[in-house]
Amino acid sequence: MLTLASTQVNVPTANLGWVDYLIIGIYFCVTLGIGFALRRRMRSSEDFFLSGRSLPSWVTGLAFVGANLGALEILGMGANAAQYGFMQAHFYWIGAIPAMLFVAIFMMPFYYGSKTHSVPGFLKLRFNEATRGFNAISFGVLTILTSGINMYAAALVFNVLFGLDLNICIWISAAFIMAYILLGGLSSSIYNETLQFFLIVLGLLPLTLIGLNHVGGWAGLQAKVNNPAFFHLWQGTAGNNNPFGVNFIGIVLGLGFVLSFGYWCTDFLVVQRALAAEDEAAAERTPLIAAFPKLFFPFIAIVPGLVIFSLMPHLGQGGGFQNSYNMAIPYAMVQFFPSGLLGLGLTALLASFMSGMAGNVTAFNTVWTYDIYRSYIKKDAPDSHYLWMGRIITVVGIVLSVGTAYLAASFNSIMDYVQALFSIFNAPLLATFLLGMFWRRTTGWGGFVGLVVGTAASISLWLMGQYHMISMGSSQGSSMWRALIAWSVCFVVTIVVSLVTKPKPASELKGLVYSMTPKREVVETVWYKKPLVLAGIALAIFAVLNIIFF
Repeated sequence: MLTLASTQVNVPTANLGWVDYLIIGIYFCVTLGIGFALRRRMRSSEDFFLSGRSLPSWVTGLAFVGANLGALEILGMGANAAQYGFMQAHFYWIGAIPAMLFVAIFMMPFYYGSKTHSVPGFLKLRFNEATRGFNAISFGVLTILTSGINMYAAALVFNVLFGLDLNICIWISAAFIMAYILLGGLSSSIYNETLQFFLIVLGLLPLTLIGLNHVGGWAGLQAKVNNPAFFHLWQGTAGNNNPFGVNFIGIVLGLGFVLSFGYWCTDFLVVQRALAAEDEAAAERTPLIAAFPKLFFPFIAIVPGLVIFSLMPHLGQGGGFQNSYNMAIPYAMVQFFPSGLLGLGLTALLASFMSGMAGNVTAFNTVWTYDIYRSYIKKDAPDSHYLWMGRIITVVGIVLSVGTAYLAASFNSIMDYVQALFSIFNAPLLATFLLGMFWRRTTGWGGFVGLVVGTAASISLWLMGQYHMISMGSSQGSSMWRALIAWSVCFVVTIVVSLVTKPKPASELKGLVYSMTPKREVVETVWYKKPLVLAGIALAIFAVLNIIFF
């Protein structure tokens, strides 16, 4: 059993047997094997960056959610479960499902139909070159920072549990990711994300079941935690008397609208998976297929965090990473898993880190090559040159990720760090997209100025919070309010500037503005493949879960 000494946690250590090492070794071999198998298919830049737009929707759908199963989902969600309770499920439900349905039904036809290679490329078509350039640079910064989170988390977990040197762990992770991306490009990343999705489920589902059985089921867990607020989604949100310290307006608008739609609808990391689909129908189904596992992930990512918190109530109150909330899931695995199952669980953790890092690196190399290098540095090179550049910038991106890995150390919870980044980069971008797609009067310079000012406003708010000039509640609550404010600033500034600048002619807006785009009905003969049917089922499950855990 786990014991406590004051606020210093006596942490468990991992004792792996040969079966555990064998499972981890098989994972490494299979992952690299996928890269080698796909190597010969990388004949063009589109093969390397977009998988030749040839993948079936079940693969892109699982990769769509798999790319979101990095350190943020596994360590971050478990950490915040110990810190905020079951309210953390908001990030899976209201913070994901409506946005995933929206991007499938309304935005994917624009993305896929325009045949753009990236989100910045779409912004150029709708707005102007300046908007594309600013978003490409800011997105590049975001992906490198978030890639570093996964690398840092992987290194620290294995450093704490096994005593391996931190720097060695970081460079081993970097070399492994670099190998399979260089071999198979986005296809390698997507197929590995699909594999990692199943590994994560197999590694975390037993943790939930064993953990709940250990504490006496759901009722026993509630009794041990002894904090009713930790087991409800909406109670206490009429005011700020809840673990998040933010009311329902902040949750619904800040998280459910701005942060959620800003990530799922505009972040190229996830959009890129849908763009790799074999046709427009498969691209639309991609986020819808991903929505179903997303609905049930709270039970395998959040519940173990609550279980370990019930056994280690001082977690997060001591000094150092060993005592941080980020270790909730790894400690739960070491506490409950026997040999063999422990190897599977640690492989699932490893897979989540690799998935998150690889997803960011493949998005980064695409945006750099198409939206920065080809646009501003070398415009008319042969396709083989851009394929070569994609491989070179993959190496550069991974090296930069190593440099940013240690930035996550100053945050007690990885999730706090990630949400701060999303509130800065994605929140204002959502306002730009919505105005551009649904208001034809939005101009190129309106979009550019609004995006720049909105981003600057979010950075300013974050800096003022860091220096205690303002306070907007907990770290999670602050990110929600900051995102809403940044979105509002961008929205207003874009409208004002658009009213005094010249819009694009109507002929250039077809296929880019909703009211000016002919409605194309994607014909599906099988009822359960129809986007509206899938969206309706997902929405019904979403509503039921919110009622049950109200």
